[in-house]
Amino acid sequence: MRFLIDFFPIALFVAAYKLHDIYVATGVLMAATIVQTGIIYAVDRKLQTLHKVTLVLVLVFGALTLFLHDERFIKWKPTVLYASMAVVLAAALWVWKKNFLQVLLGSQLKLPDAVWSRLTVAWVLYFLFMAGINAWVAAYFSTEDWVNFKLWGYIFPVVFIVGQGLYIARYLKDDNA
Repeated sequence: MRFLIDFFPIALFVAAYKLHDIYVATGVLMAATIVQTGIIYAVDRKLQTLHKVTLVLVLVFGALTLFLHDERFIKWKPTVLYASMAVVLAAALWVWKKNFLQVLLGSQLKLPDAVWSRLTVAWVLYFLFMAGINAWVAAYFSTEDWVNFKLWGYIFPVVFIVGQGLYIARYLKDDNA
C-alpha cells in the first residue's frame, strides 16, 4: 500500500506528460504530491522530514517550471533532493556524530551501531548515485527520455531497498524463537 502511495505522483506525472506536455505534467505532479502528503498525514498523523522536503521541492521547482515556462527546473528537482539528502546524512554522521537513520528507525529496528553506520553510508552513496544519474539524464537526454527514466528508473530504489532488507535481515532477532 505504501509503495502505491509513493508511486502514484510519478505515475500520474508520466501519464500527464504522455497525454499532454511537461507543463501539464508538472501541475499534475504538484497536485498529486499535495494529495499524497495529505494521505500520508491522514494515515500516520504526522509527516516525516523527507515528505515535507519533497513537497516543498516539488511545489517550488514546479512553480518555477510553470511560471518561467522552463522545464529544466522540474528536471533538476530530483538531483537537488537526492544531493541534499546525501549531504545531510553524511554531515550528520561524520560532522555531528549523529546517525539520522538510527534516530528515525531505531525504535522499529534493533541493529548494532556498526550496521547503522554502514546503512547510512549505503544511503549516502545511493543518494549520490541517484543525484548523479538524474543530473546526467536531465542534462544530456531529451525531456521524453527523462520522463521515461522517471518511470523506469523507479527500479533503482526498489533494488536498493530489497538489497538493504537482505543485508539487515541477518541482524534482526526473531522474537518467536
